[in-house]
Amino acid sequence: MAETPVTLIHGDGIGHEVVSAAQRIVDASGAPIRWDEHQAGAEVFKQGLPSGVPQDTIDSISSTRVVLKGPLETPIGFGEKSANVTLRKLFETYANIRPAREFPGVPTPYSGRGIDLVVVRENVEDLYAGIEHMQTPGVAQCLKLISRKGCEKIVRLAFEFARAEGRSSVACATKSNIMKLTEGLLKRTFEEIAPEYPEIESWHVIVDNAAHQLVKRPEQFDVIVTTNMNGDILSDLTSALVGGLGFAPSANLGSDVAIFEAVHGSAPKYAGKNTINPTAMIGAAVMMLRHLGMFEQAAAIENALLVTLEQGTLTRDVVGDERGASTTGFADAIIANLGNTSPAWPAREYRPLVLPDIPRDPVLVRPAMRRVAGVDVFVEFGGGPQELGQAVERLVADSPLALKIVDNRGTRVYPATGTPTDCVDAWRCRFVVRDPAGELSDSDLLTLLSRMAEGHRFTHVEKLHEFDGQPGFSKAQGED
Repeated sequence: MAETPVTLIHGDGIGHEVVSAAQRIVDASGAPIRWDEHQAGAEVFKQGLPSGVPQDTIDSISSTRVVLKGPLETPIGFGEKSANVTLRKLFETYANIRPAREFPGVPTPYSGRGIDLVVVRENVEDLYAGIEHMQTPGVAQCLKLISRKGCEKIVRLAFEFARAEGRSSVACATKSNIMKLTEGLLKRTFEEIAPEYPEIESWHVIVDNAAHQLVKRPEQFDVIVTTNMNGDILSDLTSALVGGLGFAPSANLGSDVAIFEAVHGSAPKYAGKNTINPTAMIGAAVMMLRHLGMFEQAAAIENALLVTLEQGTLTRDVVGDERGASTTGFADAIIANLGNTSPAWPAREYRPLVLPDIPRDPVLVRPAMRRVAGVDVFVEFGGGPQELGQAVERLVADSPLALKIVDNRGTRVYPATGTPTDCVDAWRCRFVVRDPAGELSDSDLLTLLSRMAEGHRFTHVEKLHEFDGQPGFSKAQGED
């Protein structure tokens, strides 16, 4: 069989030890892999490359399209973005898959409950787009970007992943009761697509209740699909249910490239001690082999891992330093068990995963009608709401725009509501077109901004869009 090239990045800290363990096991399984080793992370940052990812590594990944990667450190004081995030963004690995299942011999408060679930996390949008600004010297903002395209890709992948693993349900976890446009977009997309998978049960859960239910009754979940930040939090929670990050593998999947890694970090204080648990990295290698269609080798490794744990060969994070197997010793035991299976702990049967085929066209939603109904102008101001509101009303007294409200951190403060609000110096002035049938023109907007600039420092502007008659903006607390 022809060898399949895979880019191998050992990473930082304990990365070399856990990646080498996984690499040895993959080779021992007979998987026809040709490893193409490259660097990324701390050592690259120290060489003066701000991204932490050199061009030869990028070229290798572009060629192989599959990566097995150890944890990468983002050093403090040099470098810029996380090298992990750089790789995910460069190759648009839009889905993060994080399984969590109960393991034999690994005692937890949930042992015997049969936990076997997967968090499917959107991986490139949301707050992790990293678009932040200081609105004033004392007020920061972060833009939460959710697209219909991003939602469709992650929802379809969640259902296809459930099919590939023979799972029976997909739960969508959002905060759509509060963020009705952003988190609500994932919920609406999920509800539109779910009927295309009639054999799979689908349900929605508010994300804080999902966290509650995961602690209370985790066995009710099979696949959870969610947004980026929610998924980051929930997937760490689920790994804690089954023994910790040492047992948490992950896959970053895109239309063109797949990156497989452990969820845990580089743990530099343990580097070189040969004591770290490589299970998460081994699990990532198993996920990689399934992605490559090497199901026989993947099953052999998973079964050998389960048998090894069942036999009581455990690492220091489970049984302590005195009784713990070394990293290399644990890998040796798994290699010795290749070909063995446990009747009590069978590996799951898998089918090939079908990745969603979403058009590359940037425009996925095309409304029949659109209108600009007004504008939000965000202002830095050191006075009170009455002073600001009255001054702004005077500015627009003879214009096509009327000041509807002024709010502070999302709560209306002008016109006054009669309740106390502890304000900061970042305000939003919401203007609406006086003519209900009219539309805000760019020339009228520029006139407004010119007038505002004479007496106020504005920080940014958001048009108030209506699409097919529906408002494309939220209301402030207390706005009617």
